[in-house]
Amino acid sequence: MTNASDWQGTVGRSWASEWRRTDISFSELTPRLLAKIRREPGSTVVDIGCGAGELAIAVAEARPEAQVTGVDISADLVETARSRNTSANLTFALADAAQWRPALPPDLYVSRHGVMFFSDPPAAFAHLAAQAAPGARMVFSCFRKPAENDWAAAIAALLPKSDSPLASPTAPGPFAFALPDHVRRCMAGWHAVEFEPVDFRYIAGSGPDAVAEAMALFRRIGPAAAALRTLPEAERGGVEQRLADLVQAHHHDGVVAFNAAAWLVSATSDHNDG
Repeated sequence: MTNASDWQGTVGRSWASEWRRTDISFSELTPRLLAKIRREPGSTVVDIGCGAGELAIAVAEARPEAQVTGVDISADLVETARSRNTSANLTFALADAAQWRPALPPDLYVSRHGVMFFSDPPAAFAHLAAQAAPGARMVFSCFRKPAENDWAAAIAALLPKSDSPLASPTAPGPFAFALPDHVRRCMAGWHAVEFEPVDFRYIAGSGPDAVAEAMALFRRIGPAAAALRTLPEAERGGVEQRLADLVQAHHHDGVVAFNAAAWLVSATSDHNDG
């Protein structure tokens, strides 16, 4: 389970410091998500859980006449996103999207893997719908089942059972929205919820030092990172070695890659002026 305090603390700091590697890890998913976003109208766009800003920056560059806002609960991530931004039509807000009140009603919400961490998803989605313009649209990505994501399932298998991130399938965290029926139940205030499956390679490392890059990523981000921070020293070495063996086994032609699976989810707000 990953909650708001994690993102405001260690997890947020780790993602902020590793933004280049995390952008690379999603480099085969992000273009697919952006292509789906391009098909949607929207002049007041909000990126929910914007992280280090890659998606919001791309949307702002593609829509120079739109006003784009990235919202994240992590001060470290918002600071990083602001440092990357060169677009006059893009701003970043430090806020919890589940409670944030925008100055203008959004007509398009987007998110790359940023909506699975709400402590009360139905309340959060109902709030987003209430703040939105009539008929607003939402497009976001989220992971499918852990078994379809080799990077997560394989790493979880290396860890003591008590450290596995896969124990509670719908708790806030990376896989909270893996099951479409659960997502539909969570999306209060939204209808016409559609799911498009996308398979892609999760790029853990690339280049001349791809293995070292992947190890650096996994030591800071994902299921192994928390275990390596908290395990007793006697157990930590074994996990490190098993992780290194796994990374090496997935190293081919200068890339460390794992099979990954996501949903691209779209929906329409129930909000109207009537």
